Amino acid sequence: MTVLLHLGLSFMTRKFAKVHVMCLYRHHVVRIKPFLCGARSFGTDPNDSDKGSDAPVSTFPPFPRITSLSGRRRPLSPLERVSQLLPEDNLSQEVWELRDTRNNEAEHDTQSVGKEREEATEEPQSFAPHHVCVPGERQIFFGETLLAEFSRKRRLEFRKMFQLKEGMKLHSNWGFIAHEDMEGRPDGSIIRTSMGIPILIRRPSLDEFTLFMKRGPAITYPKDASAMLTMMDVTEGDCVLESGSGSGAMSLFLSRAVGYKGSVLSVEIREDHHRVAVLNYKRWRSTWSLRRGEEWPDNVHFHHGDLTSAGPLLAGRGFNSVALDMVNPHLTLPAVVPHLHPGSVCAVYQANITQVIDLMEGLRCSALPLVCERIVEVQYRDWLVGPSLKKDGTFNKRKAPHEDDECEPSEDTAGDLNCQESVPFGDVPYIARPHPEQTGHSAFLIKLRKILK
Repeated sequence: MTVLLHLGLSFMTRKFAKVHVMCLYRHHVVRIKPFLCGARSFGTDPNDSDKGSDAPVSTFPPFPRITSLSGRRRPLSPLERVSQLLPEDNLSQEVWELRDTRNNEAEHDTQSVGKEREEATEEPQSFAPHHVCVPGERQIFFGETLLAEFSRKRRLEFRKMFQLKEGMKLHSNWGFIAHEDMEGRPDGSIIRTSMGIPILIRRPSLDEFTLFMKRGPAITYPKDASAMLTMMDVTEGDCVLESGSGSGAMSLFLSRAVGYKGSVLSVEIREDHHRVAVLNYKRWRSTWSLRRGEEWPDNVHFHHGDLTSAGPLLAGRGFNSVALDMVNPHLTLPAVVPHLHPGSVCAVYQANITQVIDLMEGLRCSALPLVCERIVEVQYRDWLVGPSLKKDGTFNKRKAPHEDDECEPSEDTAGDLNCQESVPFGDVPYIARPHPEQTGHSAFLIKLRKILK
């Protein structure tokens, strides 16, 4: 559009230019009559023959070209475009004042943005100098699995789990961070990206690792895994059977629960799911050894096969508890229940209520020594709790029935965030409401207990 406008102005005739000047004169934009500028050339060609060496030099300052940080010119208003075609001596004082005002504002914006970017670039990347390493603290090493987070206005904008590798970069919409800048820092450090945005770099917990790790099928969510561990009453040293390794989430929780003295047998019928579960388990053990300096217990034994026909695999073995995550668990229970200790629990993970009905119907028609104690659905409700803020960022204060005038903030410091006085404990009201993003239904948990009839 700009190119077409310049082409049109370059071919503008002097007669047509006089008409424009006449209109500007009637609106008090120019100070002299239009016929005085009849000898002026309005072409954009720098080699125009009308521009000779005898042409008078203007005493007015030229219109500066305001360039943004991206290298592009600031778009001109229609008045500025037409005023550039007229002789500078003929412009009224109002036009010059408007032009100077817009130029100063654009220069001020450019300088302020450039200053902020320079401050973000010059800010040292080292962590806080007052940080004192506590006994047992270990810094971040190459090969670890880390979690990057960025929150703004109480809202999580960015979260990504990645493996720290030499020569790599963490890319996001807010810039990038070289992996070399993270190595050697303490856990929970804040590092600024190439655009000056602060990103929190920390080690993920086990439940966060299971949520962001590579998946095959859907995982057992941490809220359901913790409820299943409570149902099964898993303690250190137990021997647990799991059917349906999936992506390996439940296997990791069971591995931590049984400890070094216990063992977990995880059976998966699909080969692709079996590979994903083994890969995630090895990756967690690797990052754990780097962050803690000790080995994660190698107590999970993955087996690729069908548990329904896995009689030789279970021969001579007893289990303190059983976790089933499969489509038709009632078809597998006849092969599993004989190896379950009396009084122990078999926890079943089912996604649909129709599967729960099929399981209950299968138990009714079978002679298995199992009783259903509970069918639950675990629901978590996240909340947002934070201090009440004004539009300028200062804290709201609780209003007493008779508020003294001395407590009112002065006009000089009311809008200054750095000068606001410390608010005593209990004087700031808080806002609490349910989080807008809630985790919906994930699964039904069925608690079956083996009894002796």
